[in-house]
Amino acid sequence: MSRPFEDVIRKAGTAIDPQFARVLYAPALEKSPPGGSVERDLSYGPHIRHKLDVYRPLDARPAGGYPVLIFLHGGGFLRGDKADRENFGRYFSRHGVLTIVPNYRLAPESCWPSGAEDASSVFAWAREHAARHGGDPHRIVIAGESAGAAHVAAATLVKRFHPAGDSRPAGIALISGVYNAGLELRAREQFGILTPDPRNEGYFGEDLSRHASMSTVDLIDAEPVPMLISYAELDPPQMQVQAGELFARLVTRHGYTPQINVVPGHNHLTQVYAVNTGDESLSATLLKFVLDRES
Repeated sequence: MSRPFEDVIRKAGTAIDPQFARVLYAPALEKSPPGGSVERDLSYGPHIRHKLDVYRPLDARPAGGYPVLIFLHGGGFLRGDKADRENFGRYFSRHGVLTIVPNYRLAPESCWPSGAEDASSVFAWAREHAARHGGDPHRIVIAGESAGAAHVAAATLVKRFHPAGDSRPAGIALISGVYNAGLELRAREQFGILTPDPRNEGYFGEDLSRHASMSTVDLIDAEPVPMLISYAELDPPQMQVQAGELFARLVTRHGYTPQINVVPGHNHLTQVYAVNTGDESLSATLLKFVLDRES
């Protein structure tokens, strides 16, 4: 598989550097193939950030409707915008998937569990509105990266955040997320990081003693659904450890059988910026997971 920037990325190492990833992939993304038609800034709630974009495939609608992917952007809980992940909308709609890319409320204005609540609201919106956009409301995969993955994990694995009615997605895909809010504080020496992390503190609050009570790994009580847990080969160690911890807890305590995936030759951000540039290190795996889900 083509990874034209792998040597540069390996040299940069495991640092989370948005500017590095953005500049590296900007020329390729400018030339990237367009996707289907787009409806922008549809409202799914009352907050100014409760907006989403819907990318509809150009292919003829199949019987039952297009498979649906909801994808939540990252941004360390404090920043990020759906426009930053237009490449996901383009790529997946180009491959026959109705793709929904939302914004959600950000810290420090909105703290835990606002992200989980917003992810749940987007899923409820998709169940209600997917059919009118050509999608199959019973074939929805909800996914996210980094902070977005943290929100999706809580929204789907913790019953109290589920929307009313039939709240089971066809699948869940988590990419390099935060699932144990208390871990970094307790392993700062091992991870070589300073804590409290202002990003985590902004979302989980200044009372560090309460962070563990907000950890998804300790709150899981939902019934198993198909799941993909993915992280980058060059993710920071704390991201890799949390992916492994979530996988182990789901398998040994909760009856899940998740797929686990390592994205080779990429770091935390380059894996998502590479989508729709010809580098399918992440996108091919996620696309297969989406297309394999049944109603």
